[in-house]
Amino acid sequence: MRRYVSVGLALITTLTTAVVPSFATADPLAPYTSQQLTWKSCSANVPALECAEVVVPLDYTRPEADRIAVRISRLKAQDPARRRGILVLNPGGPGGSGVGMPVFLAKTKPAQVYDLIGFDPRGVGGSTALACQPAPDFAAVDTRPPDTEFHKWAAEAQAAEDACRRAAGGIRPYVNTPNTARDMDVVRAVLKEEKLNYLGYSYGTYLGAVYGSLFPQRLDRNVLDSSVHPEWIWREQFGAQAVAYRRNVDLWAAWAAEHHAVLKLGATADEVMTGLEAVASALAVKPVAGQTRTMFDAAVGVGSRYRPLWADLAAVVRQLAAGTAAESARVLADSVKQELVPGVFSTVICEVDWPADVQTYFEDMRIFRERYPYGFGVVRAAPTTCTYRSFTPPEPAVELKRDGYPVGVVIQAEGDTQTRYEGGPAMATRLGHQLLTVRDEGRHGIYGGGNACVDREVDRYLVDGVLPDSSSSCPGDPRPNPSLVTSVDHVRSYLDNRGLAAFTGL
Repeated sequence: MRRYVSVGLALITTLTTAVVPSFATADPLAPYTSQQLTWKSCSANVPALECAEVVVPLDYTRPEADRIAVRISRLKAQDPARRRGILVLNPGGPGGSGVGMPVFLAKTKPAQVYDLIGFDPRGVGGSTALACQPAPDFAAVDTRPPDTEFHKWAAEAQAAEDACRRAAGGIRPYVNTPNTARDMDVVRAVLKEEKLNYLGYSYGTYLGAVYGSLFPQRLDRNVLDSSVHPEWIWREQFGAQAVAYRRNVDLWAAWAAEHHAVLKLGATADEVMTGLEAVASALAVKPVAGQTRTMFDAAVGVGSRYRPLWADLAAVVRQLAAGTAAESARVLADSVKQELVPGVFSTVICEVDWPADVQTYFEDMRIFRERYPYGFGVVRAAPTTCTYRSFTPPEPAVELKRDGYPVGVVIQAEGDTQTRYEGGPAMATRLGHQLLTVRDEGRHGIYGGGNACVDREVDRYLVDGVLPDSSSSCPGDPRPNPSLVTSVDHVRSYLDNRGLAAFTGL
């Protein structure tokens, strides 16, 4: 099953041990919460970052049975006199390694007053891993596949599920969001903290909301950056990604029309879109220097998402319309066409039911290939491993609510494609949090990525406890000068420095 998502955070190797005493207490979790950790340096390159292993139950309804390990990391508060506890971090995914996150945030103001705690969620990286066998690729990579290819997409999804079923063993049903939240609470107790503070990105926003719903008395300050929609768990979330890509393309087309005198792509947004589709149709018949319609659709999705690249995208369209190669198109396409190997990702999103009738997906694919081809939109409508799920989730999804923990902050960019903008207001409303909107911005994962306004508001909240104004906003990266001379180096440089958009998955 292909998933075209962003590149994950690099793993940092660890070697740690923990000893869990035998069960001889009325509290079934006491053997876990009382364990003693052995901290060791995670990496010679970052000696201050310590790692340890925490043993947790595989199934929290039977804590005396099977056990698994969770790898955690710690970067101690730089100003111990001002220390106010731990800040637990999650990059998203599902399935993103978080062990290196304290290093990413080491120069922020919260790093001065919090022990930054990263972790590999159950099934990931240095924790007890959920590994799936490789599955064959049956379907050609195509943003607008014909009906005759649909059965190959379904066969590929089923093969991927079969590969996970064969290789994942008995842990797979228990790799889900509620259990990861429970693991976080064991980590909190082992670290002897009454409460934890939390910063989660993307899927990590849902994880944080689940933790607060399960352990409201244990959560203090919390920031949810680039939030999933609380009612789109999970199939709807992927469909929303395709819609978000198309919205950005429409905004770019309107901008290009405003600057027709310079860009020469059309005097109206409709004319720009007509020209865009003419290029796509021509590439479908005859690729230019190896650049296909699929590559072009991917490039249009990425180029329209990031406002500073709008002039670069205009140059790509002009070059390909003229029948000349556009190296920037290849760079843009490659940035979205990264594969995330099924495993934790393809397991956690199956924690809720998906339609089992494959025709439901085929009907959606017909719509998505026409309306939302950009950025591989059709992938978001295709069958997944969850269509053929081979296990029964042990529990229903957690009802999200805030009952007993402080007001938090939700950050959402208007043009975010991994978690569509509506997710932020919906999550803020559901939990009664403050919403901080990043205007005219396509990035995913904002805090710590260079937006001075967002960084200032979040620092003030996490360090001093001062909430942003209700329904406040920050500006995003500016749109470019349409006369700007663009280059492939400019595209690469921006994509390489777009902050947390480089984290895995949602």
